[in-house]
Amino acid sequence: MPTTKKDILSRLNNNFAKLTPGGIREFDYQVSTIPGIIKLTLGEPDFNVPDAMKQAAIDSINANDSHYAPGNGTLALRQAIAHFMQNRYQLDYKPESEIAVTVGATEGIFASLSTIINPGDEIIIPTPTFPFYMAVTKILGGMPIEVDTSNDNFVLTPEKLQSVLLEHPNAKGVVLNYPSNPTGATYTQTQIKALANTIKSTNLIVIADEIYSELIYDGTHTSIANYIPEQTLILNGASKSHAMTGYRVGFIAGPQELMKAVSAIHAMLVTAASNPAMAAAVAAFGTDEGKTATQEMKAAYQQRRDVVVNDLQKLGFKLINPQGAFYVFAKIPKQYGDDDLKFATDLANEGKVAVIPGSFFGAGGQGYIRISYATSMENLTAALDNIATFINKEN
Repeated sequence: MPTTKKDILSRLNNNFAKLTPGGIREFDYQVSTIPGIIKLTLGEPDFNVPDAMKQAAIDSINANDSHYAPGNGTLALRQAIAHFMQNRYQLDYKPESEIAVTVGATEGIFASLSTIINPGDEIIIPTPTFPFYMAVTKILGGMPIEVDTSNDNFVLTPEKLQSVLLEHPNAKGVVLNYPSNPTGATYTQTQIKALANTIKSTNLIVIADEIYSELIYDGTHTSIANYIPEQTLILNGASKSHAMTGYRVGFIAGPQELMKAVSAIHAMLVTAASNPAMAAAVAAFGTDEGKTATQEMKAAYQQRRDVVVNDLQKLGFKLINPQGAFYVFAKIPKQYGDDDLKFATDLANEGKVAVIPGSFFGAGGQGYIRISYATSMENLTAALDNIATFINKEN
């Protein structure tokens, strides 16, 4: 008897049914068809990959570097990452045993969560946040515990974490993404130390996604691993800091015993990252040219941030000034209530500006929109003019 479509679908992983349909990519695809649309949707740097990184990839190809690399990445790249982490964040990781090169930070998220989640395990996820953490947790059979941080300037406070742990004393881990996608908020050294002191008294494993750590405008980045390294897996990579999104180079760093398990999962997922991409990442993390390129991009992002924040505040939007990344998270006008999807849809159709509804980032994002300023000043200026026209018309 022929297998029907219904029979095939019944054989899928049951956890897929727990995933929320739609999301960032789908909304971006839908609004992309609108004539004249200006897109401020995706976290995609508009810069080209710096020349030193491109040349390193070309040299790798010309040298016929086409065979399997070690599962955790080339030793040269792991050494460059170790130097980068020590030089930038005063963190010491052994390149031989405490660093794994991943296919982007996205694979790093999956490998890290796969390492710690058993079916039914609870993972604490402050929201609003990048929705991939919740999706992966569900796929793995875990239970995301959302913590709304919208009343705390979008950071997880020790008090709120303690309250969550009273209700979920068996929680396995906590995800921290800072500087944050979507809010641009981050933690001061005092805040992250206080949070680490709370976590230190627990058995929680921290998945610290610090992919935007090089893009901090006010102050410096302090990793939670500076205080609780034995409980922390750091995720980072070259995508945002060096505009290398298409090269797909990320990494995980953590204590040796944890990294043994992470590396095993990672190897089963992808075997190893691409050799030319890893060669480019050596130049990104291990040379002065790589550091200079990041600083130049950050200066441009900061200039864009200041323009976007200033113009939105003039229009009456309520927002926090983002300290890092390249996003502004703004409260939508009162007449829309908390219906951020309707506001974003109306803005796209009538104002010709595409942004992402805040509710896509969890309960803490309800009633907000995310604006990405990882685009040219020309696009931002035109988009802000359109937003002003749309808002004035609505009023």
